[in-house]
Amino acid sequence: MKSEPAVYGIEDLEKEGETLWDGVRNYQARNYLRAMTPGDLVFFYHSNTKVPGIVGLARVKETGVIDPSQFNPDSPYFDPKSSHQSPRWDTVSVAWVETFPRPLSLATLKEKFSSHELLLVRKGNRLSVMPVERSIAELILSMI
Repeated sequence: MKSEPAVYGIEDLEKEGETLWDGVRNYQARNYLRAMTPGDLVFFYHSNTKVPGIVGLARVKETGVIDPSQFNPDSPYFDPKSSHQSPRWDTVSVAWVETFPRPLSLATLKEKFSSHELLLVRKGNRLSVMPVERSIAELILSMI
């Protein structure tokens, strides 16, 4: 899961303990959220920063949560085509697990993994939510 640290970073999640991962407005990313199950570990990735990379871990607490921001006309994530009877956007809640001592940089990930192994390193593919195969996740964790 990707976020800009100036908007919501791993430090925010650590301080709050848990959060609703709202505001995802890409259908493919939303579908990846729908595929999550409670207990899944999630890499927390900082983007749009001097050293983009994986900065920590979170755990999925709840799935199938209706994203309330789609109904709020004052929200940047408001979707006028969505209704309470037929919501378009759902999400998950996540809990902080760990903040890494140093980021695992995108540059390091690009050196270690091919675009077939890790979607994150695929050119032009920067969805806010992407799956990671278990074997690749284990390799990433071993690099921390």
